[in-house]
Amino acid sequence: MPDDVFEPNPPHPATGPPVLPPAPATARLRVVVADDNPVVRAGLGVLLSGRADIQVVGEAADGREAYEKTLHHRPDVVLLDVRMPGVDGISALPHLVGIAPVLMLTYSRESEIVHEALRLGAGGYLVHGEFTADQLVQAVRDTRDGRANFTATAADALLAHMRHGTPPNSGPLPDGLGAALTTAPVHASSRQREHSESLSQLQPLVGQSSVAGGSVSPPNRQQYGLSSREVEVMELIASGMSNQQIAATCFISEKTVKNHINRIFTKLHSTSRSEAIARWLGTAPRDPGRHP
Repeated sequence: MPDDVFEPNPPHPATGPPVLPPAPATARLRVVVADDNPVVRAGLGVLLSGRADIQVVGEAADGREAYEKTLHHRPDVVLLDVRMPGVDGISALPHLVGIAPVLMLTYSRESEIVHEALRLGAGGYLVHGEFTADQLVQAVRDTRDGRANFTATAADALLAHMRHGTPPNSGPLPDGLGAALTTAPVHASSRQREHSESLSQLQPLVGQSSVAGGSVSPPNRQQYGLSSREVEVMELIASGMSNQQIAATCFISEKTVKNHINRIFTKLHSTSRSEAIARWLGTAPRDPGRHP
């Protein structure tokens, strides 16, 4: 070989491009499906588990089993039907939301059921037949991330409630929904019971009797000087909705909701939701040192 030809040293077998560690596997979104129809459960299981980022970790045929499976698996999202034998979805809902976000997935489209489910903490409401498979999958992901989803029927029920400014019928829910726990209570922890009780305290107190036994006179809400949008937001607060649910109902951001609430609290001379609700509904004790 001529002296002027340079031949590089061959690479050492132990050297070469650095071997990078494998990327950590992304944790899959874990779901519990609660529906009394085994065909629906099976279909949802195939649909959701067919996505790379979702895993169905438990199935339940009624509200009690949904609670037990949720307590055991600690999923990221619970898909919950309304009408189920034994403990129905509305009865189980306040116990489930203390453990995991809940997305209602049901054939029940009555406005009073939609309102009650959201009042009790559901993170969204989908009616069968009103969404595609891809929309359902996205709704599950959104629920995990704290974003609400509603199909047309549920959105219409919320908008009707917001526009009329009155709660749905104060009578019992259809088919006795919500009453199952009276005879078959779910054994929730004390923290979850407190959570459920705190939600029930936000229920509108329209028609409640005063301490003296007389009826409460309608509150003079014009005195607070709320704008029309602030009135809408205050009505939704009084119905028990969270900021997230109010934002979805009014098609505004949660930051805008918070800004409205801050102005509402100032005008109602309140420092908390419960105090603002009491003043709005006319159930707050009169403060002699403050103008009504």
